[in-house]
Amino acid sequence: MRAEAAWGARSLRRALQGPGRERDAVVQSLKAALAAVLAWLAAAWLLPDAFALMAPWVAVVLVQSTIYRSVWQGLQQTMAITVGTVLAAALVIPLGHPVLVMVLVLPVTTLLGNWPRFGAQGIYASTAALFTLVPGEATLDSAVSRVLAALLGTAVGVGVNALVLPPVHLRSARDAVDSAVREAREIVTEVAEGLDEPWEYGRIRTWYDRACRLPRLIRGVESSIGWSRESLRLNPESRRRAEAARLAAVYEETLPTLEDVAERLVALTRTLLEAADESDEVPRPGHEVTRPYAGFLRQVAAALDAYGRTVTGDDPEAARRELREAVGEVRAEQDRLRAELPRNAAAVPEGLAVLGPLLAEARRLATTLLPGGSGEGGGGDGGGDGAPGRQGA
Repeated sequence: MRAEAAWGARSLRRALQGPGRERDAVVQSLKAALAAVLAWLAAAWLLPDAFALMAPWVAVVLVQSTIYRSVWQGLQQTMAITVGTVLAAALVIPLGHPVLVMVLVLPVTTLLGNWPRFGAQGIYASTAALFTLVPGEATLDSAVSRVLAALLGTAVGVGVNALVLPPVHLRSARDAVDSAVREAREIVTEVAEGLDEPWEYGRIRTWYDRACRLPRLIRGVESSIGWSRESLRLNPESRRRAEAARLAAVYEETLPTLEDVAERLVALTRTLLEAADESDEVPRPGHEVTRPYAGFLRQVAAALDAYGRTVTGDDPEAARRELREAVGEVRAEQDRLRAELPRNAAAVPEGLAVLGPLLAEARRLATTLLPGGSGEGGGGDGGGDGAPGRQGA
C-alpha cells in the first residue's frame, strides 16, 4: 500500500509540474466527471427522474482518449442499449413476469454482446435489459425514455470530449520515439564502457537481450503514432490538428530508421556474445583492439543522440548539422581503425575475426541515421545494405 501511495503521489506531482501523460489523465478524468454532471442535469430536465441515471452512466464512459473513439464507441453503446431495452420490453410488457423474461432475454443479449459490430460495448445489451426489468413494471414509454436517455448521454459525452480540450496524442508519440532512441544510445554506450573490462558472458548477454527488446519499443512507437493519427480525426481544433498531422508524419518516418538501428544493434551484440562464449576457440580481442573500438562506439552513441534531437529536439536544424558531423567522424574513425588495428592486433590476429563484423555493424548503424547515408562517401565495408536513406528527421 505504501508503494501504491508513493506511486500515486509521484504521478500527482508530475501532473502538477507540467504537461505529460499524468496531466492528460487528470484532464480526461475531470472531463468525464463534467460530462456525467451535465448529462444528469439535462436528463433530469428533459426526462422523468426514473431514467435520469442512464444519461450520466453512458456519458462518463464516452470521454475516451480520442474524439473518433468517443463517437464510434458512442454509436456502438447506443445500439447495444437499444437492442437490450427493446428485447426486454418486448417480452416483459406482454408476459408481465420480470424473472421469467430475464431467463429468456439475458442469454440472447449476452450472446449478441459478442457481435463484432458492438466491439467492447456489447455488454451494455445485457445491462440495459436488466435496467428495463429490475424496476418492475415496464411500458413502451419507459423503454423509449431509456433509449432517449442513452442518446442524451452519448451526445453529452462526445460533445464534452470534442469541445473541452480535445485530446491530441502527439506527446505520447514523441515520448515513444525519444525512449526508443535513448535505449539504443544507452546500449551502445554501455557496450563501449564494458569492452575494456573483463568479458563476462552474463553481462554481454544482458546487452544482447536489451537489443532484442528494441523491436518491442519500436512497436510502441508505431502504436503511439496510430493513437496520434486517430486523435486527429473529427478533432475541431484545425490549428492543432494541422501541426499534429505534420509531426505525426515526421515520427512515422522514423520507423524504418529505428527498425534498422535495432537490427544493427542485435547483430553487433550477437557478435560480442558469440565471442564471449567460452566454448568458442576464437580468441577475444585484447586491449589494443577493444580500447580504440570503445572510443569508436562512443562516437556512434553521439550520432544516435544527435539523431534523436533531429526528431524530438527543440532545434532540429542544428541537430541535423551535428548528426552529419557525427556520422562523418564515425566514418573517418572507422577508416582509421581499419588501417591501424591490424598492426596493433598482430599479436592475436584471430581477434580480427571479431573486430571486422563489429566495425562494419557500427558504421552501418551510424550511416543508417543520415539521409542518403550510404551514398555519401560510403566505404567498402558493406555499409550500403539495409535502408539507410529511409529516415525522416
